[in-house]
Amino acid sequence: MIGVAEARAGAAATLRRRGTDWAPAFVGGLTVEWEERSWRRVGRQRVPVRLVARRPDDVAALAGGRVASEWRLFAARVAEIRGRWGPSEELDATCRRHAREITGWDEDRFLQVLDVAQWLAIHPSDGLRPRQVPVRGVDSKWLGRHRGVLTALTTATTGRPGLGLVDGDPLLRVRCLDSSLCIGGLADLAAPVRQLASLALRPDVVFVFENLETVLAMPQWPGAVVLHGSGYAVDVLEKLPWLARCPIVYWGDLDSHGFAILNRLRSHLDGVTSVLMDEKTLLDHRDLWVIEPRPARGVLDELTSDERAVLARIRAEGDVRLEQERIPWDLALRELRSVSRG
Repeated sequence: MIGVAEARAGAAATLRRRGTDWAPAFVGGLTVEWEERSWRRVGRQRVPVRLVARRPDDVAALAGGRVASEWRLFAARVAEIRGRWGPSEELDATCRRHAREITGWDEDRFLQVLDVAQWLAIHPSDGLRPRQVPVRGVDSKWLGRHRGVLTALTTATTGRPGLGLVDGDPLLRVRCLDSSLCIGGLADLAAPVRQLASLALRPDVVFVFENLETVLAMPQWPGAVVLHGSGYAVDVLEKLPWLARCPIVYWGDLDSHGFAILNRLRSHLDGVTSVLMDEKTLLDHRDLWVIEPRPARGVLDELTSDERAVLARIRAEGDVRLEQERIPWDLALRELRSVSRG
């Protein structure tokens, strides 16, 4: 330790003699902060304790290489964006949120995005389908890939929420497991949610499953309807008024995302009971576990205490997943019948 202190003291003396000229010219905005330190053999010395960068340009220049070049590109493109719409806090925040996209495009693509955002800001597109946006080289697929940035830029520059473009209504897969509930003679159909909302269905129980094969495998069931939840798209189910009048049984994968979807469903609808998402089911099928590549995080306030305990066990075991389709079908039917009878 004495040798280190002596070396530091010697280096500090050299720095004091040279001032801060040791720092390269391109990081001239950096400052060195000094503090006094005391050692028994070398006495009290002022030594440098930290390097302070007060501007992003200085940090990027100090990092050098790819970081510096990406920062220069980002700064130049932000300047271009400000030049078109004028500086604003909203616009700067949008640039920060979408920095990866802004620096990832080539120059032609970047300018094309700005041209389209400018057109959308000047010409409100309420009621237009994406196919109808009359900008050369822009089609519905292009809009789909760049929609997030376009929406953010348009909102930041006009204050209008969204682009106003009309999207296709999502289709919801529905199976009526009781012939008396069939819709115009159809037992299995997919239709826009707004159309399904107008149906006069009065089921005794509604099953919501994340796995389509499970939806299709369900047998005839008096008074029952089964819906394909489509993951986090369960939000749309609150638009079906007939769901508010009956119990709902949800079955998803036994993993963090399955519980996150359950939590989301409960935040929109009352009377949701989970099935086969308990600790016994998890542990009885340990040999069928896989690891979740990107587990969901966050607090899930709509879960019951038992469900939170299962989720904690899933995380403690290393973010494991038991897929719905791995559970034996005879066991699944037995549990579904037990829950649906209440």
